[in-house]
Amino acid sequence: MSTYVYGIARPGDTRLPEDLTGIGDPPLPVRLITHDDLAAVVSDCPERLRPKRRDLLAHQNVVSEVGRHVPVLPMRFGSLSDSDDRVRGVLDEHADRYREQLTKLDGRFEYNVKAVHREDAVLHLVLAEDAGLRSLAAANRAEGGGSYEQRLRFGELVAQKVREREGRDAALVRETLAPLAEQERTGPENSGCFLNASYLVGESAAQKLVQEVRRLEKAHPQLELTVHGPLPPYSFVE
Repeated sequence: MSTYVYGIARPGDTRLPEDLTGIGDPPLPVRLITHDDLAAVVSDCPERLRPKRRDLLAHQNVVSEVGRHVPVLPMRFGSLSDSDDRVRGVLDEHADRYREQLTKLDGRFEYNVKAVHREDAVLHLVLAEDAGLRSLAAANRAEGGGSYEQRLRFGELVAQKVREREGRDAALVRETLAPLAEQERTGPENSGCFLNASYLVGESAAQKLVQEVRRLEKAHPQLELTVHGPLPPYSFVE
C-alpha cells in the first residue's frame, strides 16, 4: 500500500493526538515516520484517491493540527510515496533543505487575504471620479434610458473603469499589508476576487495585519476583504 504524506516536521516536538485521522473512507489513522531529526506525518493511502471534499478537508485538518503546535512543511494534497522506506529515503536525501525551511518557518503562519468590490459602492465611486461618465449617464436618462447601443457603450466604459479601480485597490492593499509580513505571495484571482494574496507573519505581527485589513475596509467602503488564518504556510514552502 502507498504512503500518503501530509507534511514534514521535527519528531522531538511533534505529538499526534491519539485519535487523529486523515484521508480515506473510513478515515485512516495518522502516524509519524522518523529519520534522524526529521519526521514525515503520514497515513496509508486508499487504493483509489480522489480529490473529494472530505479528503481535501481531512488533509488540511491534519496539517493544521500538527502546525498548531510545531513548525510543519505542508505537502500539497495527493503527495504519495511508494512505501514508508521510500519516505525515509526522501527525508535523508533532502534533510538539509527541510531543516532550513523548518527553521525559517518556526513561529510563523500564513494569512490569506482576498479582495472584492462592493458593487454599489465601487459604481458610485467610479462615477464620482469621472465627469464624462456622469454626463453620459445623464444624457441617457434624458433620452429615456438611451438606445441599446448607448447603454452598451456606457456599460463597457463603466466596466473598464471598475477594472482600473481593481488594479489601484489591489496595489493599495498590497502596499499596506506587505510591510507587515516577512514574505508575500500573490495567487490567481478566484471566486470573483481581484486580489488573492498570502502573507507569512509571526505571531506578534498577525494581529497587526488583521487590524490593518479592518482599517482598510473602514477607510475605503468599496473594499470587502476576507482574511483566512492562521494557516499552515502552504504558499511559502518550496
